[in-house]
Amino acid sequence: MAAAAQVVPELEHPNKAFGWAARDPSGHLSPFNFSRRETGEKDVAFKVLYCGICHSDLHMVKNEWGFSMYPLVPGHEVVGVVTEVGSKVQKYKIGDRVGVGCLVESCRNCQNCNDNLENYCSSYTLTYGAKSRDGSITYGGYSDSMVVDEHFVVRIPDELPLDAAAPLLCAGITVYSPLRYFGLDKPGLHVGVVGLGGLGHVAVKFAKAFGAKVTVISTSPHKKEEAIQHLGADSFLLSRDQDQMQDAKESLDGIIDTISAVHSLVPLIGLLKSHGKLVMVGAPDKPLELPVIPLLMGRKLIAGSAIGGLNETQEMIDFAAKHNVRPDIEVIPIDYVNTAMERLLKSDVKYRFVIDIGNTLKQTS
Repeated sequence: MAAAAQVVPELEHPNKAFGWAARDPSGHLSPFNFSRRETGEKDVAFKVLYCGICHSDLHMVKNEWGFSMYPLVPGHEVVGVVTEVGSKVQKYKIGDRVGVGCLVESCRNCQNCNDNLENYCSSYTLTYGAKSRDGSITYGGYSDSMVVDEHFVVRIPDELPLDAAAPLLCAGITVYSPLRYFGLDKPGLHVGVVGLGGLGHVAVKFAKAFGAKVTVISTSPHKKEEAIQHLGADSFLLSRDQDQMQDAKESLDGIIDTISAVHSLVPLIGLLKSHGKLVMVGAPDKPLELPVIPLLMGRKLIAGSAIGGLNETQEMIDFAAKHNVRPDIEVIPIDYVNTAMERLLKSDVKYRFVIDIGNTLKQTS
């Protein structure tokens, strides 16, 4: 059973903002007036134009992970245009196209932070629903403006449309980082992608852009045509078909597993070549069984990966712009957000909702 949600008072700040928030674990979102902090000397303030809807937003508005704080303004795939910069900001100027992903603060002193792995800092601050270092609660991108330390801002290249850039700030870096770190980013390798949703479809696109051969692995036979004809995968495996899985045994150099439901790892391990890597980026809510003997027989590896550091996130965005990696999106107005959440719960989207904040938020204020 989820822990009780917290309701927090708002600190008084002079910068008024407007967005949509959930007030309780029903998850229903509605208009909400709040305040942003003043733009500090190292801060970048920007007008939000688009914000992607991540599946974690759905978990958070309903307090399914037990630590939501209300009112809660979701959104950590946020893009827009700079409106103000602090006196010590060096990388950005007014008018720049920018984005913010899952993090807005970290300690900046630990080994992980020194290694540009802010995502693994033990005291990072999430973009929304977290207590900031100044004591205020962070509010996300389902809103008209953001104020963020420039270190946690990325530049969006002109070649990349802003609406398509938004989901890359979570879904994109979540799959890009393990492909790079585990050496699955080289031409000629054979990479499997488990699941063809918001994460999986972007994983296919990045792996293909790296020059890999890509096999999509799914429980849904109707996704075969989509995987091959639309997303460009080289082959498709129906994981429930034992003959198909047996024929593909020991054929993959690595697998990116995007599934957040409980599922068996044994069939996936069987697909790996010796020294192959199964990387988990989904987050099942219950423990998975870990079979050890199949790992021993081939020196195979099971690992995990969560988003990426800021340098790598910028690298990912630049790579996507250069190689024309674009998530498949459905752009929606803000007043459709509750319906979008219901559809997301049923996986009824190809493959990522993006809210048109700039053109629709002010119409409901």
